[in-house]
Amino acid sequence: MRIEHIRHTLRRDGAKPCHEERILRAWTRALPLDHGPVAAERFHPLALRNSLPRLAVELAGLARVRAEHAGAGGATRLLVELADGQTVESVLLPRDGVCVSTQVGCAVGCTFCMTGRSGLLRQLGSAEIIAQVVLARARRQVGKVVFMGMGEPAHNLDNVLDAIELLGTAGGVGHKNLVFSTVGDRRVFERLPLATVKPALALSLHTTRADLRAQLLPRAQAIAPEELVELADTYSRATGYPVQYQWTLLAGINDGDDELEAIVRLLKGKYAVMNFIPFNAVEGDGMGEGFRRPSRERCEAMTLHLYRHGILAKLRQSAGQDIAGACGQLRARSVAQDA
Repeated sequence: MRIEHIRHTLRRDGAKPCHEERILRAWTRALPLDHGPVAAERFHPLALRNSLPRLAVELAGLARVRAEHAGAGGATRLLVELADGQTVESVLLPRDGVCVSTQVGCAVGCTFCMTGRSGLLRQLGSAEIIAQVVLARARRQVGKVVFMGMGEPAHNLDNVLDAIELLGTAGGVGHKNLVFSTVGDRRVFERLPLATVKPALALSLHTTRADLRAQLLPRAQAIAPEELVELADTYSRATGYPVQYQWTLLAGINDGDDELEAIVRLLKGKYAVMNFIPFNAVEGDGMGEGFRRPSRERCEAMTLHLYRHGILAKLRQSAGQDIAGACGQLRARSVAQDA
């Protein structure tokens, strides 16, 4: 379902723009649809009031939590079941954030990622994307939404941008706290600057070498890392938000001194943050065969090296590492159990 479908339903039942926005504001904040400073019976037309219970049931049916896995670091992974029975993953992040999915599966096929193993099964509608935020807000406060779960947002651009616009307006999320994550796609750099709500950008780089990137991200758009950084930096200067570069650390593959020096050359003087994320494997599941996580000492040394060269770098942990819940793994286990 798309947000436009909800708007159409409300207008059909007599909603004017003021009624429509009030109901969408309540929904995106996990409040009753008739919530507001003025009693609904004095604010909404009768036909609209009568239709709200039916709409509430329809919206609640968009997504439900099928399983919940709490981690030691303050992150909680949610396996979310959609109306058609398909499942995606959301993550409640520390410090009032939530990471949401934009597709069932993914077409990029990153060799170190579980999500891409099944390929792309279907797109999520904009309302299904919002429904994940609503589930999170029903559990706790959410002030940041990261589009970094299952799927490549650039491959579902219309629905993702619609969701971002609603969250950045009726949803009350600060624009810099809406984070659009991508492996890099020219359509992103064409569309985001034109959007009413301009999100922050996270770019999955993973290597400075074009040949290695083509191996690790086999179906990502073929854009040289140097050009990707330039495109991202142009956007960051226009919005005032630093680009968050994502780099999954793979021992012996992209953790060498040559990569470190190339990162310094690429990002020196750029408005950027480098997020190093040690590879998360699950023993026995066959995911990412041949990949290993570098030692903690090596990860820390790489972070410190960039810091000493004037590049802000952070060593992150993949949410859910302690519960074997890296992106796509909960869904994969659920599908296997249902088979």
